[in-house]
Amino acid sequence: MTSAASNLSQRFPKKRVFITGAASGLGLACAEILAREGWQLVLTDVDAVRLDLVASGFVRDGARVAAVACDVRDAEAITRLIDSAVESMGGIDVSIHCAGVALAGPFHASTAEEWDWTFDINMHGVANASRAVIRHMAQGKGGLIVNIASIAGICTGSNMSAYNASKAAVIAFSESLMQEYADYGIHVVVAMPGFFRTRLIETARGPERAIKAAGRLINDSGLSADEVAEQMLSAAARRQTHFVYPPKYRTFWRLKRLMPQYFQALFPRLLKSRQKSRA
Repeated sequence: MTSAASNLSQRFPKKRVFITGAASGLGLACAEILAREGWQLVLTDVDAVRLDLVASGFVRDGARVAAVACDVRDAEAITRLIDSAVESMGGIDVSIHCAGVALAGPFHASTAEEWDWTFDINMHGVANASRAVIRHMAQGKGGLIVNIASIAGICTGSNMSAYNASKAAVIAFSESLMQEYADYGIHVVVAMPGFFRTRLIETARGPERAIKAAGRLINDSGLSADEVAEQMLSAAARRQTHFVYPPKYRTFWRLKRLMPQYFQALFPRLLKSRQKSRA
């Protein structure tokens, strides 16, 4: 039993969770943590084959799970899935939105279609799931929504402009929801983790060199999805609204908010220094 799952169970004793991007990475890690605590899981992912394997594993372990493949860009499909989950479980207490993709490379080499793809999944997918679940939470006793952004929405390095912009949009969107739905008992968390080991690069688009560079950052991070998920759920259980991890990035977050012009000059130098140290 983990402290994160235990604390969330105390807040939400009916223990009903919906997770997007649940077939791998952070979504899967969250599902595993909550399953061990006995939560009812409703999982979705665009990768139907992998989702089926994940669900089969949960069933073998005795977890209560429903898994339906769905593309978060399809607002109607997401709404139907959440409506069905609410009907079968009597409600959703926690909704965690992890589905995401990456686009790397120089801005001038990217296309409008690639930007649409990035925003449709990273931002519109979060909005589609949030809209569908809020309709039910606002009519009931509230709940918890966790939207996965990234520290890239704050530390906006080069050659990741579409990804950075989409994650910054998730941050602004989540902060808007915090204010708009607090009176309905809906607690919104925006998660801004740094790089951690995930399958994000497998679906990334862009020049091979840029994708490999992003892959090195992920592999060199030393962070697992399990660790990020545990810390994120613990922060949510403590009713935090902004989750920045690992802790060193909190300094960057504060500096960006207090001294944005200084930060914009400093951050590229920090990245170059890190690259030289790895060479």
